[in-house]
Amino acid sequence: MTGTPPRPTRYLFGRGTWPEVSRIADILRAETAGGALLLIAAVVALAWANSPWAVVYQDLTAWRIGPAGLHLDLTLAQWAADGLLAIFFFVAGLELKREFVAGDLRDPRRAMLPVAAAVGGMAVPALIYTAVNTTLDGGAPVGWAVPTATDIAFALAVLAVISTHLPAALRTFLLTLAVVDDLLAILIIAVFYTDSLNPLPLAAAVVPLGLFALLVQRRVRSWWLLLPLAAATWMLVHASGVHATVAGVLLGFLVPVVRRSGGDGPGLAEHFEHRWRPLSAGFAVPVFAFFAAGVSVSGGIGAALADPIMIGIVVGLVVGKCAGVLGATWLVQRFTRASLGEQMSWWDVLGLSLLAGIGFTVSLLIGELAFGTGSAHDEHARIGILVGSLISALLASIVLRARNRHYRRVCRAEEVDTDADGIPDVWDDDTVRR
Repeated sequence: MTGTPPRPTRYLFGRGTWPEVSRIADILRAETAGGALLLIAAVVALAWANSPWAVVYQDLTAWRIGPAGLHLDLTLAQWAADGLLAIFFFVAGLELKREFVAGDLRDPRRAMLPVAAAVGGMAVPALIYTAVNTTLDGGAPVGWAVPTATDIAFALAVLAVISTHLPAALRTFLLTLAVVDDLLAILIIAVFYTDSLNPLPLAAAVVPLGLFALLVQRRVRSWWLLLPLAAATWMLVHASGVHATVAGVLLGFLVPVVRRSGGDGPGLAEHFEHRWRPLSAGFAVPVFAFFAAGVSVSGGIGAALADPIMIGIVVGLVVGKCAGVLGATWLVQRFTRASLGEQMSWWDVLGLSLLAGIGFTVSLLIGELAFGTGSAHDEHARIGILVGSLISALLASIVLRARNRHYRRVCRAEEVDTDADGIPDVWDDDTVRR
């Protein structure tokens, strides 16, 4: 008697389809290069702000430029936070829509894990920060969202230095988690960090936004038509009191993903992403990091160490992020009864969860919105973000370097076991996928 065939094993970190894996690999290369530039920009800013020429750095960040009549006489630091990061969030909006419309995450079963991990990785740090800042004297609960963000460029740059043999599914998971994280962060900014709302400019923003949507739905790519509409949308959203980066996400969500009539080649969203991601990763984010990371630590480090704001941020990033991502992954595995993946272990998930504690770009932005640029609380928050991100990176490096050595040994062992035609078994599955 023939029994019922066993159900195929479902993996939490299974390999995606080859087109998706190839596309993700291209994104990872761009983000990794951008992460290196981000690190350089942050180090330069930190060194300059603590040098004898610190006054020059402060004057540079405070230098105002722009038309005052349009309420755009902003400092260079504000242009970086409000203007350049809108490009970053535009690319994040494109990527998120691409993932859930045409990527592997259009399958709810695949989307469940990174979404749950992103939510857990934001909820637990927020709870930890709130608990610290409501129980200790001098706390500021308003900064609860600061330790909730993950900086994908920074994290991937660290991952690139750590390893070359970790499974590609881990990198894809980290990228997708961070994209969902960015969406949740921009929702938090729009809802909780909008001090005053001017409805008239916000209503007027619907006009250029609608025209932009009409053109992209007709697959118009002419920059001389789209850029003025995008700029007008950004200016009106900025004037409304809503943080201008929200305009970037809205514009990204409007770009169609699938080609009309099902033709071959990339859709408009992928085309825009290919054009704008290098500008975002290679210029916008590093410039923002340069203006945001320049905090003086020589005089106020003692006060910062005793500040509940810094304590909550550091513990939230290092402990909260790890516990949230790891715990959410365990819950998904527990209730779906899926396996992690071939040859993978919970040490891999632990290392990735620690890496998610690198909260830099968006954390710095939320800190400025929560405490006010240049305030004592903002200075302490920036120190906490730098310290927490550094500790998370170091702990993740320890765990993932050990796992990288493990996978290197596995790879070498598989290379010894070859087929009759001399092709190593380790390449067989990838060859079939190609």
